[in-house]
Amino acid sequence: MKHRLLDVRPLRVSPAYRRLWVGTSLSAVGGQIASVAVLFQVWEMTHSPVWTGAVGLARAVPLVLLGLVGGALADAVDRRSLVRWTMLAQLVAALGLAAQALLDVGSLGLLLLLVATQAGFGALGAPAQRTFPVRLLGRELVASGIALQHLSFQAAMLVGPALAGLVLGQWGLTPAYLVQAVASLAALYAVVRLPAMPPTGAPSGRGPRAVVEGMRYIRRSRVVSGLYVTDLVATLLAMPIALFPVINEERFGGDPETLGLFLSAVAVGGVLAGFASGTVTRSDRPGAVQLWAAGTWGAALAVFGLVGPLWLALAALVLAGAADTVSVISRGAAVQLATPDSHRGRVTSVEHVIGVAGPEIGNFRAGVVAGATSAAFAATSGGLACLVGIVVVAATNRELRRFRISRDIPDPDDA
Repeated sequence: MKHRLLDVRPLRVSPAYRRLWVGTSLSAVGGQIASVAVLFQVWEMTHSPVWTGAVGLARAVPLVLLGLVGGALADAVDRRSLVRWTMLAQLVAALGLAAQALLDVGSLGLLLLLVATQAGFGALGAPAQRTFPVRLLGRELVASGIALQHLSFQAAMLVGPALAGLVLGQWGLTPAYLVQAVASLAALYAVVRLPAMPPTGAPSGRGPRAVVEGMRYIRRSRVVSGLYVTDLVATLLAMPIALFPVINEERFGGDPETLGLFLSAVAVGGVLAGFASGTVTRSDRPGAVQLWAAGTWGAALAVFGLVGPLWLALAALVLAGAADTVSVISRGAAVQLATPDSHRGRVTSVEHVIGVAGPEIGNFRAGVVAGATSAAFAATSGGLACLVGIVVVAATNRELRRFRISRDIPDPDDA
């Protein structure tokens, strides 16, 4: 029974991973608090939904543009040093946010610039940071390490906004931004204590040529490309978040508490799946697991679009959130293990960009379809299209379907 629960062995066997997990978990909570504080400050300054939407744009543009650059850097320089310097820059930006709030500068442009700066340096360091579990843990624990990281992210999504409301209500903007700075310092300390992590294997090009070579590797690898296509099918065709306000208005009277339950249900499903992820992380076939999880995601969201009672809608969203977590864990482990270290930074950067852009485009698709038809049709048709797409991927990609870690991947310690 215990093998079905969250595997915490990475926290026991690797002090370096344990420090990293604690530091990045605190940083994730601090990031959520700061995100709410930024939205609150922008709204107080402008009272414009356009400008609060611009906060997302200020984050998304550098995340997409600099993510691929970060991947090329991760395959060219020591990854610990790269993450250390990018985290230091993010810490400085966090202190800048606190300073502008303390001094009551009142500059929207400065606020958005600091937000974009944080996001940009985060994008530069993210691909290198994602390679840490496979370098710190043995082959059999990589998936468990990724599961622990994803669980802490989901927990931060649940706890962070509530803490932000408490801090903002009691003490205001400056302490909220300082909490992020302190949490970032904890993550930076954990990274400084890591061993050096230069990329192994022969380098393959520099600058744009290195990025192109990373793309070529993804195209050649049926396993990695299949993992990414599966994720794109799930997010582009079935992402439901943009439909929540409309469905809430049409079926449940527009109650804001119900809208909050929709968002919480997905996160609750993710947390539950994280606590019960032992079976997933011990699976020898992460490609097949991701395919089943992505198909379940699509089916659950199709049901969400059809059902009437609130409890059934919430149950479908909990199932979708759980399936998403299983998909993220299995994909992350398979990508890290199936990619040679010489290309791991660039391949991981593509995963990062897909993770940022895919859901946003998927939400846009959902909104367009809902505008032309209805929100219920957009949710149901998107979920069914996702399910069909996953069946096609599984039928046409034998390598992904039959991928086995024990057979196809050498232990990193032996590489």
